[in-house]
Amino acid sequence: MTDVQEFPPTLREVMLRGRWLGVLGLCLVVAGVFAWLGQWQLSRAIDTAPPPPGLTEQVKPLAEVVEPGEYLPEPLVGQRVETRGTWVPEDFIVVTSRFNDGEQGYWVTGQLRVAERTSIAVAVGWAATREQADDAARALAEKGAVEADITGRVISDEGVVVPGADPDELNRMSPAALLGLWHDTEQLDVYRPYLASAKAPAGLVDISSHAPAERSPVNWLNIFYAAEWAVFAGFAFYLWYRLARDAWEREVEEFQDSGSAAS
Repeated sequence: MTDVQEFPPTLREVMLRGRWLGVLGLCLVVAGVFAWLGQWQLSRAIDTAPPPPGLTEQVKPLAEVVEPGEYLPEPLVGQRVETRGTWVPEDFIVVTSRFNDGEQGYWVTGQLRVAERTSIAVAVGWAATREQADDAARALAEKGAVEADITGRVISDEGVVVPGADPDELNRMSPAALLGLWHDTEQLDVYRPYLASAKAPAGLVDISSHAPAERSPVNWLNIFYAAEWAVFAGFAFYLWYRLARDAWEREVEEFQDSGSAAS
């Protein structure tokens, strides 16, 4: 006589079968990886050694803050620096769409040769009209290759220049774009960020460049990512439970169907 199972298996019995215990072990491994990733993300969310308040207002030599060709580290964006160099008289160029305390105008920029074959782009000063900016640029060029001591804020490249009506007109402060217009650039090392001078020469207005806001030691985006990894870890266990439950429900249905057919 063949034994007939009188009752369908319970959900607990299905979950304790070797197959589903194996799947549970795999889920534990996956959840462990997700938990580790969440912990790693969380460790990066809190800066345990944030820059002290007012650090960017301490004037430092340019060479101590960033090297030619390197990107400016985020904590040093807006850092006040000082440097000395020689102006390249042919390379005073006007950049449009510059705001000074809410008023739109123009910047006069120049190539400052800080070493024999090393230059940095400098925003020299601001003008309300294009005519004033062009006049100031010509006046600076007429002085020739004079030396200058510059103090100001070092700021990251603003990126790609937006095409305008005049292809030779610049509307972004981009050292990479200025480099294409400069003279004597063969084998020239150039700083990626630019320098906004604190003091403008005659004919221009000082550029309004305020101290950057103090950074929060908490990176909320990283905390959000850490929470996401925790959710993924929990989902791994839910997936195991859902798959085991679906298998149990199929067995119950098959048991009920076989019971109906026998009767």
